[in-house]
Formats: sequence, C-alpha cells, structure tokens
Amino acid sequence: MAADNSEDHGEVGLLAALLAGQRRAVEAVAAAASAIERAAASVSEKLGAGGRLIYIGAGSSGLIAMQDGAELPGTFGVDRSRIVFVVAGGAGRAHEIDGAAEDDRAAGRRDVDALGDLANDVAVAVSASGSTPYTVAAAEAAAARNATIVALANRPGARLLDIADHPILLDTGPEAVQGSTRLSAGTAQKCALGLLSTLANARLGHVYRGLMVNVRPDNDKLRRRALDIVAAIAGVDESVARRSLASASDDVKCAALIAAGADSHRRALDLLTQSHGHIGPALSRLRESVASSV
Repeated sequence: MAADNSEDHGEVGLLAALLAGQRRAVEAVAAAASAIERAAASVSEKLGAGGRLIYIGAGSSGLIAMQDGAELPGTFGVDRSRIVFVVAGGAGRAHEIDGAAEDDRAAGRRDVDALGDLANDVAVAVSASGSTPYTVAAAEAAAARNATIVALANRPGARLLDIADHPILLDTGPEAVQGSTRLSAGTAQKCALGLLSTLANARLGHVYRGLMVNVRPDNDKLRRRALDIVAAIAGVDESVARRSLASASDDVKCAALIAAGADSHRRALDLLTQSHGHIGPALSRLRESVASSV
C-alpha cells in the first residue's frame, strides 16, 4: 500500500489511510499469534523460576516497551525489582527521545553488561526496523550473557529477529506517514506486547476467569476492583469480601479462598502453594476438603 498524505488526498484521505494502517497492525499481530504464544510460555517459565523480565528498546519502541512493563506490578503483582528497562538514553529520560542515543551500540552493550549474568532472565527487544543499533547491540549482549531473547520487529529479515530465540514478525507494511513507526508499527507492538505479557502472567496463575486475581489494591480504584473480584469468585457479598481481604492482608487470591471457606490466611496460602499459585485448583482442593469433612 502506498503512503498517503493530506496534501494529495485531503484530510479525509489521510484519515482513511491511517485507519487502514491500524487495521493492518492488528492483522499483523493475529498472523504472529503462534509465535507470541510460544514466547509467552518462555516468559512465564523464566518469571516462574524467579528470573527477570528485561525490556530493550529505543525511541517510540522503547516507550511502548516501558509502558507494557510498567503496568505489570500493579496489574499482575509482579515484583518491581524483576522488571528491568534497557532504553536508549536511559529509562529515566525515555520521554525525551534522543535520536543520537539510538545509534549508540556501545551504550547498548554497556547497559546490558551492567546487569550481570542473565541465564535466568528473558529479554524482550523491540524495534520497528529490527536494525536499531542500540537495540540490536543490547540484544546481542543479552544473548551473550545467556538470556532468552524475544524480539519484535516490523520488517521481514531484520537482524533483531535473527538474534532471537523467539522472533515475532509484525509485518505492518509501509506507514501512511512514511517513517512514522509510532503509527501502525507502534500499534502492532503495543498489541503484541500486551498479549505476550498477559498470556505469560495467565500461565503463572495471575488471571482467573478473566479476572486479575494477583492485582495489588494500592489505590481506591484497585481496592474496589479487589472487592469485586473476591465477591465474584467466592459468590459472597461486599461485606464478606471486605473482611476476607482484611484477613488476607489484601492478597486477593487468599481473600477469595477465605471467603469461599478457608479458615485462615495460612490455610489459603497452603492451598495456593499446593496449586502452584493457581486459584482454580486451590478452590477445587478447598471444596474437596470441605466435602470430605462433612
């Protein structure tokens, strides 16, 4: 598809081209679904074993990667110390996109080398072109330090994909505004990363029947959500859900088990341990124990 612009076709024509690019972005992610699923299994394996999840990127791709990782502690209860950002120009200044920093291969290597051995970790590297010098060098350094590499790129045959244990091609084609990879390429990256991290956390037991059961209720909105989750899982009213959350020190999974009949926080924790953190099997064990005691 040829690039469009408002001077040749008017604003309506540009808008249509932009929307078509967004649709292509989602189609590109759908085409990569199997690769995303395989990568998610690897991410969950590393996180489940105590490893770190390292996001690597530059420019708008780095910002998109950071957004995905920044939301994981609140949404899925992932410890913040296990989410690492390796971003051109530094994560603290990522919003001030530094074009020159994207070309700094030495900085990419240094930033990864500072993390030590990565054998227990998984690195997710993101680049629209798949050839951004900083990102490629950082991914190469991570591979040399034994990290598992997941790579997202929007161009077939990209160097970044060659490095990866799990290459994910998001073939979005030309942008409606040439070179503006924050458009369809960025949408595909955001979508793919969201699928990747959510699937990985679901495999770890952080999602149950579409509910974020490992959420950290650290503000009013999330406390309300936690109450609703406990009530929905255990089939209880808000007052019971509130007491259960207090008994469980705001641990949503444990609170749901207490509301469903576990006699203590310790009992709820034991059930979750036996079920490897998955609340569905823990609820089944609880019901079996209750039935056998009747």
